[in-house]
Amino acid sequence: MSLNLPFDPIERAAETWRVHFGPSSAMAAVTSIMRAHQILLSQLDSLLKPYDLTFARYEALVLLTFSRTGALPLSKIGERLMVHPTSVTNTVDRLEKAGLVVRLRNPRDGRGVLAEITDRGREIVDAATADLMNADFGMTMYGESELSEMFGLLRTLRVAAGDFSA
Repeated sequence: MSLNLPFDPIERAAETWRVHFGPSSAMAAVTSIMRAHQILLSQLDSLLKPYDLTFARYEALVLLTFSRTGALPLSKIGERLMVHPTSVTNTVDRLEKAGLVVRLRNPRDGRGVLAEITDRGREIVDAATADLMNADFGMTMYGESELSEMFGLLRTLRVAAGDFSA
């Protein structure tokens, strides 16, 4: 959704913030990241809509294609995608209803559940990935060095949050 405003509302908010509260760099950066998240999610979901996928479901399918056997425990999916178990269950439910994954009992423990990508799921991942790659994941306005720099800057935040050890 393009707003086409004659001014930058985040910059305007930062100016007002400075007057009322003081330094606004962190607030402006966070607000910009949140708006970028909204923009990217909307663009990516639009690209994935023909496949009846959201970006979260696409990520889960890609994760399964990256696994050695095409199957992973739901707990491992949640860990790798850094989402709550309830979100994983919901995502796998939707993928299963669409015929893109099947649920299996985990042969290692008998109680756990695996999600396994189907042949149809692999076809969808291939087609959707081609569309996302053609659109540079919505990041066409940046060059390779800018993307690399952005990754590094955001990686610092993820390390500080404890996502992983640097």
